[in-house]
This record gives sequence, C-alpha cells and structure tokens, in this order.
Amino acid sequence: MSFANVVALLGGIALFLFGMSVMGDSLKKVAGNKMEMILYKLSGNTFKGIILGTGVTAVIQSSSATSVMTVGFVNSGMMKIRQAIGVILGAILGTSITGWVLSLNSIGTGSNITAYFSTEILTGIVALIGTILRMFSKKTYLKNVGGILLGFAVLMYGMTFMSGAVEPLREEPTFINMLTRFSNPFLGVLVGMVFTCVIQSASAAVGILQALSLTGVISFAEAFPIILGIGIGASVPVMLSAIGAGTNGKRTAFAYLLIDVIGAIVCGGLFYALNGIFKFSFVSATMNVVLIALVNTLYRFATVVILSPAIPLLEKIVCRIFPEGEDSKAEREDMDRLEERFLTHPTLSINQSKTVIDSMAEKALESVKWAVEARRTLGKPAIKRVFDLEGVLDRYEDKLGTYLYKITAADLTKDQSKTVSKYLRVLSDFERISDHARNIGESVEEINEKKIVFSDEAEQEISVLEDAVCEITRITIEAFANGDVQHAMKVDPLEEVINNLCNALKAAHIDRVSRKECTLANGFVFNDLLTDYERIADHCANVAVDVIEAGDDEIHGHEYHKSTGYKDTDLYKTYLAGYENKYSIG
Repeated sequence: MSFANVVALLGGIALFLFGMSVMGDSLKKVAGNKMEMILYKLSGNTFKGIILGTGVTAVIQSSSATSVMTVGFVNSGMMKIRQAIGVILGAILGTSITGWVLSLNSIGTGSNITAYFSTEILTGIVALIGTILRMFSKKTYLKNVGGILLGFAVLMYGMTFMSGAVEPLREEPTFINMLTRFSNPFLGVLVGMVFTCVIQSASAAVGILQALSLTGVISFAEAFPIILGIGIGASVPVMLSAIGAGTNGKRTAFAYLLIDVIGAIVCGGLFYALNGIFKFSFVSATMNVVLIALVNTLYRFATVVILSPAIPLLEKIVCRIFPEGEDSKAEREDMDRLEERFLTHPTLSINQSKTVIDSMAEKALESVKWAVEARRTLGKPAIKRVFDLEGVLDRYEDKLGTYLYKITAADLTKDQSKTVSKYLRVLSDFERISDHARNIGESVEEINEKKIVFSDEAEQEISVLEDAVCEITRITIEAFANGDVQHAMKVDPLEEVINNLCNALKAAHIDRVSRKECTLANGFVFNDLLTDYERIADHCANVAVDVIEAGDDEIHGHEYHKSTGYKDTDLYKTYLAGYENKYSIG
C-alpha cells in the first residue's frame, strides 16, 4: 500500500467522520428539542423505551447522544433507571441503521437503469441540493435540511475515498495475514473495542469496517468479533458523560457498558459454542458492505431480545455496583414523605410538607457553609459540594412545589391556605439561597483560574462578612424549623449589619484600588462575592417575615417588613448594636 493510498485512506476517514458529525448536528437542529421531549414523555414502559430509543437514534445517528441525553434525564430525576435501560437497549439497536445507509455505497454502475441510481450520481444530487439549500435558503429549517444532505454527501464521499484507498490491500499479503489473526475472537473484540474508543463512534467504526470489506479479504470469522468489540467500545462516550453526575446518572451510564459486555459474552459465547458443534459453513464466507450491516443489526437485535426481560436484573446490578450515597438516601426518604394518598387529608399532607421543607432548609444552610469554605480554601471538593447541593435544592423545590400545589386542590381552611402559601414562598427563598451559594462557587473557580489573590485587609474584611452571613442563615433556618418568632426578630437587625458591611467593603476596596493595593480585576470578583452574600441575607429576611407573620396574627409580615416601627424599638436597637459590635471591620 503506497503513501498516497495511506493519505487517501486517512482523508476518507476524516471526511467520513466529518460528514457523520455534520449530518447528526443538522438532524438535531431540525428536530430541535423534540427528540429529548419525546424520550422524556413517551418512555413510560420497557417496550416504548426500546422503540423510542431505536427511533431517536436512527434519526440523530448516534447511540451515544441518545444515551447521554438519557443519563441527563435520570440524573435530574426526570426518568427512572428502569426506563432508561429500555431506551439504551433501543439506542444500541438504532445505531445499526447507519450501516444500512452506508450500504447505498454498494450500488454499482451498469448499462441499465441501475446506473442512474449509482452511489456517485445519488451522492452528487444530494450534495447539489444540500448546497443550494444551505447557501441560498433564507429559512433556518431549510438551511439545516441542507446541512443534513451535505453531511450525507460528505459521508458518502468519504466512504468512496476509503474504498478506493484500501482496494490495493486485497493483494497485500501482510494485510491478509494480519486479518487472519483477527479471527481469534479475543483479539478481534479487543481491536474493535480499542478502535471505537479512539474514534468515539460505533457507527463510524462499522462504516470503516464496511469500507475494508470492499477488499474482498474479510470473512465472517474476522468481522464478527470486531463487531462485538465495536459495541463495547461505543460505551466510552456515555461513561465519560457520567463524570460529575449523581449516583443514578453513573448507574445509567454503566448500564450501557453492562449491556454491551453481556451482549458480547452471551451472543459471542453462544455462537462460538454452536459453531464448535455444527461447524457453520458461512464462517469463512467473504463479507461485503451489506453483509456487515446485516450481521451488525442481527447481533444488536439479539442483544435487545435477550436482555429486555432482564431489565429489572440489570437495574439491581447497577444499583449494587453504585450504592446510594447518604445524600441520595436522605433525599429519597424525604420525597417518600410526599405521599399522594395524603392529599385528601390536608392536615397530614401539610405536616409532611413542613418536615421535608425543614430538610431542604438544612441543605440550604449547608450550601452556604460550603460556599464560604470554598471561598476561604479555594478547594475543588468544596466547590463541587456547593454545585451538588444546588442541584439537590432544585429538585426539592420542584417536587415540593408540585406537591403543595396539589394540596391547594383540596378543601382547605383559611389558615391552611395561608400556610401552604407561606411554604411556597419560602421554597423559593431556600432555593435562591443555594443559587447564590453556587454563584460564590463559580466566583471561586474564576479566582482559581485567574490566580486572583486578595490583600490581607480584603481577606480579613470578607471573612467577617462571611461569619455574619453564616449566622443569619443559621438563625433563619432555626426560626423557621421551630416557628420561633423571637429568633426571627434577630434577622432584620443582622441583615442591616450585613448590608452596611457590604457597602463598607465596597468603599474600602475602592480606596485600596486608588492606593494601588488592589487591582480592578480583583474588584470585579470581590464585588460579585459581596452581591451574593448580600442576596443571601435578603432571602433570609424574607423567610423571617413569614415566620413572624405566622407566629402572630397581629403582626402582618409584609407591613412589618416595610415599616420602621420595629426598627425604633429597644429590642431592635439592642440586637443591632450587638451585631455591629460582633461584626466590626474596625
């Protein structure tokens, strides 16, 4: 094989992969978010999940993309693991469609009407239409359709380049000797697996194998184990997508690998065992593009048929491999309290909601503490913990909010209606507290990335502010959990101190900049931190108002919040003086 052939082969592979990427991306744009929503809404049972996984993967030309979406759904709590495994089985089958698309390349030329449907003519027509739509159409939808056609054309040209480049290999003894080694099942599986890991696409790996089959020297014995290995290697992108995901996300990604490995072992083991007994004559048969597509589809179909009844077992296996963490366990126990059957008993359902909101409030306090820890230590584990907690509180707000709105459909008393309304308000405040904690975590990432260092004076000042923010959050959570009005009365004075501290810190930083002790770049991050700490205190004040309103019917929370009456009392002034003394920056 000459140097020119090697370059042509690499160029063909490059065009092939690029064409697949363009076609897949354009297909996704045409579909918009419909594919994701179809997967989410219609994967209610195993059969539907398999059908949908197959269909969506056939459309977007990527089992990895379908499975990555599924991991995201499970990780966010929108889909159960059992549903996800059905979708993954469908995706594994759906990815074989690409091989049949590439089989169009085997349409030959001739003197009859078939010549008009040859690969060259078909690809040229598709490329021409795609170019016209892409360049001259004003509608985005048609431009994306043009992208699909152009991607297909580039893919087919790449396939043609690869076919032409490998043609001399049919006479190459070294290549033929190497292929005979792949008839060893273990080596063939390993080669297919490693090759697919490198190019990150099972469809592309099968396509390249189809191109090699045009040499006429690849038999079933070499192709079959490589196809088994390609299936296993395709799980790598999905596994990578689960990095940083929650426990259920990791379980779902591992299910993809588990299915492919079990499928390869069962199908491969069964075939080689039967071949040992019956000595199948087709093992030595020469493979072509269509036969490889057929074997790939039959293998994947067999995997789906064999493993579909075992979905509950697969779920148990991945759950055993990735046991539930304490956070996930606590969240599940909390969500179990929101029992649908309690909705007809408002007193019970409201009490259950309060218990879960208390748990949510504790997690909001934890997120603030970890945000402060991240800011002070610049530690990545602390940042990750803040981000994880923000996701947890998002789920709490979603599920609690849905449950509370369902409670409002019952026949509630006036007091019960007020309580539910209060709970809906504080949900938002607790969730927003975690959002600002996340913002602080993102600011810390920026500090690490830009290697920003605050002056000793700035460091000391912001530490005082952080202590105050931690205290106001703790007081607020305790006041809400216990319905303690007296405790809640401490929040407003401390919030005023925090607001004054933020203003003082901003002024101090401007002074340091003027003295060239700090830079403007540092100031942007510093100011972002102050804003988020101040917003956390604001949300704490909102919760305190609700506690005071619920604790004393004569005190109307919003009027209390807006009026200056309380600020003129000796109690307020006493609290204010105490906090000013405690959180002084000198």
